[in-house]
Amino acid sequence: MTLSAMVQCLAVVFLGLQFISTGSASGISARALLLDALAICCRLSSTLWLDGYLPFDASGDYIFQATDICSLAILLWLLHQILVVNRHTYQAEEDSMHILPVVKGALVLAALLHGDMDDDPIFDTLWMTGLLTSAVAVLPQLWLITKTGGSAEALTGHYIAAMAVSRVFSGIFMWSARDHLQCIPWIAGFNHTFWTILAAHFIQMLLVGDFAYYYVKSVLTSGLNSRIQTTAIDCWV
Repeated sequence: MTLSAMVQCLAVVFLGLQFISTGSASGISARALLLDALAICCRLSSTLWLDGYLPFDASGDYIFQATDICSLAILLWLLHQILVVNRHTYQAEEDSMHILPVVKGALVLAALLHGDMDDDPIFDTLWMTGLLTSAVAVLPQLWLITKTGGSAEALTGHYIAAMAVSRVFSGIFMWSARDHLQCIPWIAGFNHTFWTILAAHFIQMLLVGDFAYYYVKSVLTSGLNSRIQTTAIDCWV
């Protein structure tokens, strides 16, 4: 789980490097960053002072939370640069996916399907909201790529790929911890929290499936510094 947080931090570092190297917000979705930041805030609302969703090893004491705080700090800096300092380079018209329904949907589902690891309905709901939000946080970035011609900068591609790898690590951890995930079941004998967590990870893998194919193809044929051509995601946007 801590490795998942570290890879997510690496993902936002890639976007920070892209902004620093180009001096432009072009190609970066502020709405995706907002969803990522919200997801981390929801997670930190639990992990900063409760133990229910922390790794059981020593990394759950400080490293896990510190990594999330670093990711959040970079995201907030990027949002400030994109929306305030360099707003003239931000593709606001193309970055047009509505994210409020996504957040509302995540909150409603979390209220219904949250676990009981923190033994507090509010913070259990917030943690689940963060998980569900993070599962679809990549959508605005994919939307922007499609609206701007179906291609992305290399570092944007690395960002999306790293976020997917982060979800893989998180999913592996959740699967291994499935016997420890607790909830107050709606249906006797059915752990809805575990299946919700599993579904959230699976959905993100589906969302980045097309992009992953073109990303791997581009890296193998043109190297890590090439633009990613990914016109196939037009089919679902």
